[in-house]
Amino acid sequence: MAVGGARKPWGGRFSERTDAMVEAYTASIDADARMLPHDIAASIAHARMLGRQRIIPKKDADAIVRGLAGILEEYARGEFRLRPELEDVHMNVEARLAEKIGAAAGRLHTARSRNDQVATDVRMYMKDACGRAAAALLALQAALLDLAEANKRVVMPGYTHLQRAQPVLFAHHLLAYVEMFARDHTRFAVARTMADESPLGSGALAGVPYPVDREAVAEALGFAGITANSIDAVADRDFIVDFISAAALAMVHVSRLAEELVLWSSAEFAFIRLPDAFATGSSIMPQKKNPDVAELARGRTGRVAGGLVAALMMLKGLPLAYNRDLQEDKPALFEAEDTLLSTLEVLAAMLPRIEVDAQQGKRAAAANYSLATDLADYLVRKGLPFREAHEAVGRVVRYAEDRGLPLSRVPLDVLRKHAPLFDDDALAIDIASSLRSRDVPGGTAPRRVAAALRAARKRIDALSAPGRGRPRKRAAKR
Repeated sequence: MAVGGARKPWGGRFSERTDAMVEAYTASIDADARMLPHDIAASIAHARMLGRQRIIPKKDADAIVRGLAGILEEYARGEFRLRPELEDVHMNVEARLAEKIGAAAGRLHTARSRNDQVATDVRMYMKDACGRAAAALLALQAALLDLAEANKRVVMPGYTHLQRAQPVLFAHHLLAYVEMFARDHTRFAVARTMADESPLGSGALAGVPYPVDREAVAEALGFAGITANSIDAVADRDFIVDFISAAALAMVHVSRLAEELVLWSSAEFAFIRLPDAFATGSSIMPQKKNPDVAELARGRTGRVAGGLVAALMMLKGLPLAYNRDLQEDKPALFEAEDTLLSTLEVLAAMLPRIEVDAQQGKRAAAANYSLATDLADYLVRKGLPFREAHEAVGRVVRYAEDRGLPLSRVPLDVLRKHAPLFDDDALAIDIASSLRSRDVPGGTAPRRVAAALRAARKRIDALSAPGRGRPRKRAAKR
């Protein structure tokens, strides 16, 4: 058995050192090191409050604040070294503080527990993470708009069941993703709100027997308020589930977009060409140009979805209040954030550089009898019930299909044989008229799409303020 571990932190009642295997198994330094700035900020606010409330001597509070500020500077310079035997980032900070200011450092932990300390740190971190995710989503939406605006007259087939269905504008299709990512942006705003309460002052679970000013600490740390129940405050990780859930759904939307980029860049579709800088070659086939960025974005969705399941299972059946299981919250949170942000960043860089083949899109949009619905709608406007119009046009499609004809080459007398209401103007139905006819809010009519592009850009610019003046890359058009 491995022995010879370090002396236990908080180990007054123990007679043995911690086993080295236990040290390694329970250590969280690798996971929570990135929260060090938040831990120090929370400790500074806590120390100042302790001094103001005369819970500890003011001179000790001032020394603690100076010492913590010095540690933060060391961290910023890359000089702060974490010691694994000290278990977590919080103990590392306190140990370094003792080295800097002596015995006064021992007063910092007055009126708090690691339970409310950790809960506060991770809430602060997650609020920042929500801001980073929201900004990355806005950048991705802007990239989609750049690509859409550069190709706003391009037509493509819209699909249902992955079968060509009706003509749509390429920009209209991209705007569907803008809407998805706008909803994701809202979800991160909600997740941030759910984290925006300070648990400090909750202690281990029952509150603290000191005259602490929880509201003042919360205000100093930028929280909107304080938690209402000390037990829930230290046991709650719902806000982390909220973040990972928002990240998982955003990655699902990314995966849907990635799948279409893979399809569209294939020879079978050939709607787009990916930039060489965002594609890779084959180790054996010289002609290959592989959409690895899109494929990895699609694949990494599983990491975040898996993290969501892990976070939910961590909480399932967990008795109140704090349990060490909750240490597993941060790996899931951090991986979800890292995967999401890196994926959004690379896609936002790639999208404006995609080349769109307008001619191929138009050819595909006109194929496979995609104007059949327009013929049915024509008959409806002439007075025929839609069910009958649908049946008549279905027979026309079968006639054309049997003879290898496009709908535009079916003779008028044949059209009239299946529905006498057909007239010469039915032969004028084409892609352009089909698009124009969808002139309803949210439709693919050119003027509606142009208005939607303007509205989306205005919304994104407003949400991105004060960075609205950023230079925008324009997508290439072929």
